[in-house]
Amino acid sequence: MRCSAMSPPEPELIDIAGGRFAYLASGPEDGALVVCLHGFPDHAESFLPLLARLGAAGYRAVAPWMRGYTPSTLAGPYHGEQLADDALGIARALAGGRRFALVGHDWGALATWSACARAPDDLACAVTMAVPHPFSTARYIARHLSQVRRSWYVFFFQLPRLPERVLSMRNLALVDKLWRDWSPGFALDEPSRARLHRCLAASLPAPVDYYRAIPRQLLPVGERPALLRRRIATPLLHLHGANDGCIAANAASGQARFMKGPFRSEVMAGAGHFLHLEQPDSSAAHVLDWLRDHHDASACPA
Repeated sequence: MRCSAMSPPEPELIDIAGGRFAYLASGPEDGALVVCLHGFPDHAESFLPLLARLGAAGYRAVAPWMRGYTPSTLAGPYHGEQLADDALGIARALAGGRRFALVGHDWGALATWSACARAPDDLACAVTMAVPHPFSTARYIARHLSQVRRSWYVFFFQLPRLPERVLSMRNLALVDKLWRDWSPGFALDEPSRARLHRCLAASLPAPVDYYRAIPRQLLPVGERPALLRRRIATPLLHLHGANDGCIAANAASGQARFMKGPFRSEVMAGAGHFLHLEQPDSSAAHVLDWLRDHHDASACPA
């Protein structure tokens, strides 16, 4: 299966306290805001199919290039709280005082989980894709050697300098391998793949530095992450591909214990890690159903 090409529009720019961010946008400017956050090894363009469907439904849908991905700021830090602050800063600047929704995939999902914990009054609802609640993910990794094997790249990326050199070799062949392994049987069309490669090549080493920030967050010093202190009140939908080769779908089991607001978890048959590209219609239908049920665009933060 190959993803069909979608030509991206010109990105727009926004300045927030954390720096300058580029983003793609779809839908009416006065529509209820939905901010879509990408992961690794990826960029904002992967949300083009979802942006188009959200825009057609009347939402103002935007997808920024995350911190560390050109044409957004490449400056660190890259820890989860900073990524959440970036998402919240962009959304608040664009929402005009109204509540908004976040849709996060991979690292964008981690930013979304953190944002829900840090600013529940700002969010009408949220959707996470491919990365379950961090506690569920951590427990699954600790109990399943198969997931440790899947996560080999996390450990490899802790090394200094070597990972970015390996990523750059042979026209980013490792990036293509990760996409094949994580979404078996799926491939980007060549123009989309070429644009993704250009983004990643121009952004290194920042995308790898995301992973180097993980051990620092695990140290028991300073302020503990917000997720360690509270259950999630934001209405949240989690979507996971049954064939995800990055994080097993079973890692999403038992997430409800970390929630106190409306919550649903769906495993999408036949989809892998990049489910929003593999099954754009089904993914968008799940997201739109959740937004219609929970996105109150007229309410202002408490």
